[in-house]
Amino acid sequence: MAYLERASPTLRETLLKIYRAEKPIEVDQHFHEFGSIQYHIKYSVSDPNIVHVSTSTLLETQGAVTLKEISSHTYEVIKNIAVGVIDIVDPPRLGFQLTLALHLNNIPRGKEAIKVITRISEIQALILSSQLKEMLRKMNFQDDSLAMNNNNRPIRIVYHPSEPFYVFKQPEKITAVFPMNFKDNSDVVIATSFFQELVEVGSQKEMGKAPQCSWSPIPPLQLRGEPVQDLTTNSGFVSFDITSRHVEGKRLDKTVWNLLNFYAYVKYHIKCSRGYIQRKMRKRMDSLVKLLDNTSLEEEADHQKENGRCKYVKEFVKVPKGKLMMKQRCKEMTRRVKISKFRIKMNGCARFRFNQRWISLPKFSSKPSNKSSYTKLD
Repeated sequence: MAYLERASPTLRETLLKIYRAEKPIEVDQHFHEFGSIQYHIKYSVSDPNIVHVSTSTLLETQGAVTLKEISSHTYEVIKNIAVGVIDIVDPPRLGFQLTLALHLNNIPRGKEAIKVITRISEIQALILSSQLKEMLRKMNFQDDSLAMNNNNRPIRIVYHPSEPFYVFKQPEKITAVFPMNFKDNSDVVIATSFFQELVEVGSQKEMGKAPQCSWSPIPPLQLRGEPVQDLTTNSGFVSFDITSRHVEGKRLDKTVWNLLNFYAYVKYHIKCSRGYIQRKMRKRMDSLVKLLDNTSLEEEADHQKENGRCKYVKEFVKVPKGKLMMKQRCKEMTRRVKISKFRIKMNGCARFRFNQRWISLPKFSSKPSNKSSYTKLD
């Protein structure tokens, strides 16, 4: 997630740890933030009252103002963060832009200590903001005949690696142009939609005091001659027109900070949008799964009911096995008796094989015949 606060969280946490420690501890920590800002914190037990903090940023510019060089005005602003606590070491540590010596004994106790350490942790934000403020001051809004430099070329500013933006002078305004690039295709779609909505909202009357915003898939004419890699984008170019009203008094700090962190704001919006879309998709998927589960349960219940009815009918007409087998045997016996002729073979006439014959059993009837009658014997 994008970090949009001015204070460095790691620097603040480390300084508070050193300040609150009951006994001095050795600290030699080197770390990076945003990929372009680096810090080095050095604290030795042999000198427990001083903490050395070195910082630098990999900023690149084109124009008269060089961000790698800190102006005298910026040095005065840094010293006024905490008078008596901060001393600027000259020359700075090798490989760094600025080195500070912090006197722990002069830090006030209680809640004021947290406030002072938090302000010290905002060193990089203060340096970057003051340098961009100096650029805006050099761009005179009243006199358009004065150019930023001899060639009147845009100033290229890199606050985050591979994310430069340009500032150039126009009649009665200063324009900041942001070439937008994203790795994922889904991020490109979300970002493009966001820029179009931003332009639409900015054109409303209620937003008349805000800097005018515009979006274009092609770079402005003022950026001709700039590096090709900066002008090759997949999300177009977003421009903000800054007038003298936006840099008056306290508005200058807010304007400068918003320009420096516009990339971070866009990335924050994209991640929030993706999270929202994914949550909606998961909820929709869960509702569909529940619907399918309920349908399958209803079908299974209907199937069980039908099977129960068939089973009940079978049990209702069921006949015991013993009686069923006896009944079948009786039927088979009756069938055989009906189809049999009851022929008897006379084995006594075996010696008269040539004259052997079969004798059929005469048929008897219970009904009296007309030809003969029975006489009862006494």
